[in-house]
Amino acid sequence: MKSVVISGSGLFTPENIITNDELVASYNQYVDQFNGQQATAIVAGDVVALEYSSSEFIEKASGIKARHVLYKDGILDPNVMHPVFPRRSEEQPPEMVEMALSAAREAMAQANKTAADIDLIICAASNMQRPYPALSIELQQLLGVAGYAFDMNVACSSATFAISNAVNAIRGGTAKVVLVVNPEFASPQVNYRSRDSHFIFGDVCTATIIEAEESCTANNAYRINGMRLKTEFSNNIRCEVGYTEHCLPADPLVPFFTQQGRKVFKELLPIVAEVIQAEMALQQVKPEQLKRLWLHQANINMNIFAAKKILGRDPEPEEAPLVLDTYANTASAGSIIAFHKNKTGLQAGDHAILCSFGAGYSVGCLVLQKC
Repeated sequence: MKSVVISGSGLFTPENIITNDELVASYNQYVDQFNGQQATAIVAGDVVALEYSSSEFIEKASGIKARHVLYKDGILDPNVMHPVFPRRSEEQPPEMVEMALSAAREAMAQANKTAADIDLIICAASNMQRPYPALSIELQQLLGVAGYAFDMNVACSSATFAISNAVNAIRGGTAKVVLVVNPEFASPQVNYRSRDSHFIFGDVCTATIIEAEESCTANNAYRINGMRLKTEFSNNIRCEVGYTEHCLPADPLVPFFTQQGRKVFKELLPIVAEVIQAEMALQQVKPEQLKRLWLHQANINMNIFAAKKILGRDPEPEEAPLVLDTYANTASAGSIIAFHKNKTGLQAGDHAILCSFGAGYSVGCLVLQKC
């Protein structure tokens, strides 16, 4: 079986930053306005008064301290509370394509690849700005890549599922070098009026180059020794808005994103551990051989729990690096950010895990080895 590697990675980070303190100040202003306007109904018992948020609450619940966003305007205005940005024309690439273009170029440079080398592009993300034409095909045109491209979505597992598709395309002979991009323009989906979720998501884009080891000329490549994918249906993480919405009565109270956090923690993490441990056993990799765990960056408590389950002990910070403190939850891109920023320092032959998990439920696990 052909040996396949991740030979390069790239990262686009928006310049705008929103700290917890900024977010909380805006949210608490909204709470004061809401409770003041609804005072009569609240006293009568028809409406429940909203609670304040706090930076301490957010950090304890998630580990998040700040997040990057493409557009900061509007988010912190208690009368708006969503990003404000202009609608782009057909002649302008959407934000997700622009993000992907930047991350892709860095990944290509790391892998010593040009557009002429790439013959497949996969755009994998938790949401797409449009269903068609595919964002990947527009990126393909802007990069000047021949071959083919497609978009795919497995929620927060999209990146690892896409890399697995790339590996299979190379082994099946339909591609030689694959560019995978994960543009997560997540801030527009956030309900900034919800105490339980106004802090969760940030914007970012990651990219990876996947190719046969025999063609790799990069200095810091990782061999993909094992892949294991699993899905199991659950409504506990759900997107409620789709293309049929214009046919239905408008309901401004229907949120774009909903999550039952405690149920997700209880139900999903055992699946994650099972998937990782099963693939480690198949690849004959023992816990003490693991040098890195690049895990999905959704919640610090979930990451520590998963790492401890895999290692059989509390992880050292460098063993299971966290980036969600400054990036927040970036959906499918999170584990790739952790990989991109923390892939140096390993020796040839060292083993590592790259794993993402999320809605579906879905889990994508890659067992990697430093070349």
